[in-house]
Amino acid sequence: MDSMIASSPLVDLNADLGEGFGRWTLTDDEALLSVVTSANVACGFHAGDPSIMRRVCELAAERGVRIGAQVSYRDLAGFGRRAMDVPADELADEVAYQIGALEVFARAAGSRVSYVKPHGALYNRTVHDGDQAAAVVAGVRMAAGSGATGGLPVLGLPGSLLLAAAEGAGLAAVPEAFADRAYTPAGTLVPRTEPGAVLHDPDAVVARAVRMAAEGTVTAADGSPVPVAARSLCLHGDTPGAAVLARRVREALAAAGVRVEAFA
Repeated sequence: MDSMIASSPLVDLNADLGEGFGRWTLTDDEALLSVVTSANVACGFHAGDPSIMRRVCELAAERGVRIGAQVSYRDLAGFGRRAMDVPADELADEVAYQIGALEVFARAAGSRVSYVKPHGALYNRTVHDGDQAAAVVAGVRMAAGSGATGGLPVLGLPGSLLLAAAEGAGLAAVPEAFADRAYTPAGTLVPRTEPGAVLHDPDAVVARAVRMAAEGTVTAADGSPVPVAARSLCLHGDTPGAAVLARRVREALAAAGVRVEAFA
């Protein structure tokens, strides 16, 4: 029995949470935290504020969900999805600042920040921009107070320069896949500006999640198969009905023999 468990596919489920500001809310944090194993918490630069960060950390700690810092360009108006040119040293400082702010609330809730994931435009930029990827990693190391090795795991796209930079700095590089996003034949995400970039059919999202976790592949926008070696699956918290969809995905993974466990 133990050998069967050890050989079963293993995946983490993460979602973007705390994406509100003041009286405005976007994500159903409480419902999603009853399903996911890792929570990417907005740190105030693309969404979120101190009270929201505190509340999400408390809820996550109560449910044993890992808390991740979702760092972003300073872009509240554009929800962190606008391209920006930020000097590397400034970006490193801002990444460290965001992680440190979330760590205060995670510690107050009896937990800690367990990993870091860039958001939006910063996430996509660090796939192919080595300078920006290195700046994010420098910020992670700064916040963690680490030397040449150790520090917080970094969640990112397989084959990205971000994960390469993390590995080069001695950090754990955790590859992830997106069940609700379209892929290019090269294994990158189809830009949100293009039609069909986000999948809205719940059945299709569930089927893709199972195939990604169980078979390690996804069908690209042109119909070609693309390998995805992901330790974590992302479901966007701002998708309508995200909590219900996340529950369906988790149930389908269990039915397919996939274990759902946090990576950190």
